[in-house]
Amino acid sequence: MTRRSRVTYNLSELREQEAPSQENINNILRAADEIISSAGRTMLAKILKGSKDKKVLENGLDKCPSYGYYNKLTIEEITKIVDWMIVNDYLNIYYNGRLPMIVFSEKAWETYKPYYVEELYTLILRVNETGTENLIERLKQTNRQVIKMLLSKIGSSKNIGFIRFLVKWEAAEVKKVRIIINHKISELKSA
Repeated sequence: MTRRSRVTYNLSELREQEAPSQENINNILRAADEIISSAGRTMLAKILKGSKDKKVLENGLDKCPSYGYYNKLTIEEITKIVDWMIVNDYLNIYYNGRLPMIVFSEKAWETYKPYYVEELYTLILRVNETGTENLIERLKQTNRQVIKMLLSKIGSSKNIGFIRFLVKWEAAEVKKVRIIINHKISELKSA
């Protein structure tokens, strides 16, 4: 039985590629977050393009806030921007078996966290009674560093409107997160 070799990839020629704006970087990282360790450069480009590709739709990647962000560009142009992100240490490639997958670099993670915190904060501000369970489930799956940053932002907001959501979230969380949430509830009540 022969072992199949790794799929190789070649980065685009970037000599004339301009650096993306911070907004563009944030949107690329948001799209990449959907596929970290499970897909590669091509899938990331398809999300950013707004592709109707079967795998994009089957995996619900069309629900990503950055889906179609670069809908006016070609896949090749988008791939060049993604490759710029790799060369400039925002994204890395690692092999999962024989396939190259996108992962965040440390630089990307530090850049992305506040952007993602802002997205979650806005979702909580807009949550209504029917959408609470889905958002709480999403928060339970979210990185603990992001959760701590989010709760810090909520606590410093002095917005007592968050208390109802926090009480529901607290009931569904693990002990360590419940303690932080409870502290933020107390902080908001004393504001």
